[in-house]
Amino acid sequence: MVQKANVPYGSDVSAGTYECSDCGYEYSNQSKTSLPPCPNRTKSVHYKNAWNIITGKGDAKEDPYPNR
Repeated sequence: MVQKANVPYGSDVSAGTYECSDCGYEYSNQSKTSLPPCPNRTKSVHYKNAWNIITGKGDAKEDPYPNR
């Protein structure tokens, strides 16, 4: 299985550090059932609406969006 470069908002993810694909905001978390949207999305236009994976494995096995 190939690891994705980024994951969309709302994805089920493992613990790690993520960076907003649109503005670079960094977010660290434990495993989540729904990765939140970037808190800066109301301050600037966000087209990708995704997080780049910096550390961690990204999508959890039970990802609600396995093909994105």
